[in-house]
Amino acid sequence: MAEAIATETTQYLSFNLNKEVFALDIGKVREVLEFTSVTKVPQTPDFMRGVINLRGGVVPVIDMKLKFGMGETEKSINTCVIITEVELDDGELTVLGALADSVQEVFDMHAEDVEPAPRLGTQLNTEFLKGMGKKDDEFVLLLDIDKVFNLAELEAVSGAGEYSLQDQEEEEAEESN
Repeated sequence: MAEAIATETTQYLSFNLNKEVFALDIGKVREVLEFTSVTKVPQTPDFMRGVINLRGGVVPVIDMKLKFGMGETEKSINTCVIITEVELDDGELTVLGALADSVQEVFDMHAEDVEPAPRLGTQLNTEFLKGMGKKDDEFVLLLDIDKVFNLAELEAVSGAGEYSLQDQEEEEAEESN
């Protein structure tokens, strides 16, 4: 009887930041939304664009390009918010929106197609990368969303979730007047 060799396959959602292709484990993605507008929250990190109302819940929206030092994301017809779950150090989950230029597709990546993230000296932190995948002769940066933010950043961002929906609705009403 022949034994099948099992290889680990993970599904990823690919998205663009500038012309670079990144991907998140689909297990961390809740949904993808069209980017409309956000409510800015005072005294939050620069990479936090604001918060959105997602079915009655306040969700912080992070500009991934700003976080990675790639400039600010400009709103276009393809700009979207990837709603994702991030695990904090204590195991608690928090929901964040990741702003991206566009979403491409969901695809399968076999473990043998993933190489470790390159070590680029001590100055560059690549801990947030699960690795580099190769898809259609193109490199895909596989993000570990749980490691993209340090604890202090997550606390600052998740604290913005305390910004009430009433505050958000009042600001939106003022803007429309």
